[in-house]
Amino acid sequence: MAAAKFELNDLERRMRGAIDTLRKEFGGLRTGRASIHLLDPVVVSVYGARMPINQVATVSTPDARTISVQVWDKSQVSAVEKAIREANLGLNPVTDGALIRLPIPTLNAERRQELVKVAHKYTEHARVAVRNVRREGMELLKKLEKDGQMSEDEHHKNTAKVQELTDKLIKEIDQALAGKETEIKQV
Repeated sequence: MAAAKFELNDLERRMRGAIDTLRKEFGGLRTGRASIHLLDPVVVSVYGARMPINQVATVSTPDARTISVQVWDKSQVSAVEKAIREANLGLNPVTDGALIRLPIPTLNAERRQELVKVAHKYTEHARVAVRNVRREGMELLKKLEKDGQMSEDEHHKNTAKVQELTDKLIKEIDQALAGKETEIKQV
């Protein structure tokens, strides 16, 4: 029984990983408001290596419509600016010395609908990931029962727990989507 309980905790940890990934992806979806997470996908080629932007500059949001990027090494400003442009985030960098400002354009209705579709796609990936972890857990429970390491009653009890956990996390995913949709559609 102890091994199955430990496994349930492991399954929950893995399922929560899918939710964490979903939240990071949602953080990168532009909603018309500035967020430092918009630049998470930006990777800068500096010093002969590729680094995330937060390792070569300080990213902040001085107001709701602007992201500011303070590059630490002035000789790398053009590399950071180039990386932002190449990330295809729809942002137009304005450089002032070692400071790069990124004004966030307002979203039109068509772009909002596109973002909602992207949010739905991210959500479906998270649901699939949670269901895959559930399937692996169910297969393990069957194997433990077949190998005589778990009774039939324990198997049914743990199967119900895994299903309950799956339902709970799918509900969390759906709530995250509803919140993001509301945020995207807000004018």
